[in-house]
Amino acid sequence: MKVRTRIAPSPTGFPHVGTAYIALFNLCFAKQHGGEFILRIEDTDQLRSTPESEKMILDSLRWLGIEWSEGPDVGGPHAPYRQSERMHIYKQYALELVEKGHAFYCFATAEELDQMRAEQQARGESPKYDGRGLKLSQEEVQRRLAAGEPHVIRMKVPEEGICKVNDLLRGEVDIPWAQVDMQILLKTDGLPTYHLANVVDDHLMQITHVFRGEEWLPSAPKHQLLYQYFGWDMPQLCHMPLLRNPDKSKLSKRKNPTSINYYRDIGVLPEALLNYLGRMGWSMPDEREVFTLQDMMDNFDIHRVSLGGPVFDVDKLNWLNGQWIKGLSPVQLLERILTWQNDSKKLEDIAAAIQPRINLLSEAVNWSAFYFNHMPNITAEMFESKKLSQEQVRQSLQFAIWRLEKTFTWNNDTVSQILMDLANQMGIKLRDFMPAFFIAIAGSTSSTPVMQAMVTIGPDLTYARLRRALEIVGVPSKKELKVWEKLNESIQLPKNEATEATE
Repeated sequence: MKVRTRIAPSPTGFPHVGTAYIALFNLCFAKQHGGEFILRIEDTDQLRSTPESEKMILDSLRWLGIEWSEGPDVGGPHAPYRQSERMHIYKQYALELVEKGHAFYCFATAEELDQMRAEQQARGESPKYDGRGLKLSQEEVQRRLAAGEPHVIRMKVPEEGICKVNDLLRGEVDIPWAQVDMQILLKTDGLPTYHLANVVDDHLMQITHVFRGEEWLPSAPKHQLLYQYFGWDMPQLCHMPLLRNPDKSKLSKRKNPTSINYYRDIGVLPEALLNYLGRMGWSMPDEREVFTLQDMMDNFDIHRVSLGGPVFDVDKLNWLNGQWIKGLSPVQLLERILTWQNDSKKLEDIAAAIQPRINLLSEAVNWSAFYFNHMPNITAEMFESKKLSQEQVRQSLQFAIWRLEKTFTWNNDTVSQILMDLANQMGIKLRDFMPAFFIAIAGSTSSTPVMQAMVTIGPDLTYARLRRALEIVGVPSKKELKVWEKLNESIQLPKNEATEATE
């Protein structure tokens, strides 16, 4: 049997370094065994999935040098490769499980389930579905189906005993069935959950090995059970250790930039980033730190992966990138620099922004430097304001981060509107509100228009600079975060609606 691995990202945000990390190990394992590596888009979350996110994921993986033999953009014998284009496939498999007695209809409303979980928590139990749908008679089920009542299809799960999952790295893993929920397979709108779609697609696309993050290990019993219910051979599972922040917490954008685009934009070479990801829990037989993708594929052995959570250390990445840069000739370095900033639209926007402010071409350097720098040099003193309290400055930065992160339409209109609305809702005049953002983004209040600058440098660098500014002025404590989250949501209400609610 030919080895076939896959990566199946969800296009619900910016391309994550964790996606590239998992893709890299899937690719290396497949190539080591003369197999195929494919890419599939898991866009079952129709509310959050966007074509823009999908394009960014594909572009960023290609920029790194990761290629796939089948996928939504290249086609293949198992097309289509977007789950949204395969919706007609999943319902029949869910109904098959119902017919075989392995799944059942559940008519519980969201309110009923919320009450169920609240009662379980009050008793000191872990919230999980209580199997109420299984207590309905066949007659009752058919009557409610005929009446058109909203429902989902859930899988049956044993209540007692141990599920034994065979993992390529961990050996046999025991997971009590009592910890496994009766997973929804088909939602009320007829769309599948990830769990059903993932199993069906992996089977139909003849996937032999599944390398994924260890956060999926608790779901392995559900997937294993589905394979058994369908009577299919299950791919060999391998749960990779999660990337960690230096403090050993799970890698997150709150503590480390996680977007591939961010590292590309600050000038990390694709070979260096791929090299660094290859060192995440794995090492070359000769322990050398600098190696190419081909080196890794030639020497790959999955059993050299360490289960200790690999630390994603930006300083170490920068050092490794420096080694790659030092290995270039001056001509090659020049080519890389020109390629790095070979974005005529960005350069044109910068030129338009600085044009009214310069009399000599040489002055362009000072006015435009912050567009190309990694981070501006800023201090806490620079954020001191005669008009705003320190708490208002901190809140404005944090609220802006939360709101900007929710937009995928990144242009002058959307960015400007978000910041102007926030200033208005916080009751702060725009001229008093904006200086903190000038300093965070440009390092000075004497700069080109900052809202346009945020658009020009892009969302990833904008978020990173705003987070760094927040670190300098004081990140909110856990207690403050809870209060601020509620405040941020409340002030987004229209003024008249908020007034009416208090009357």
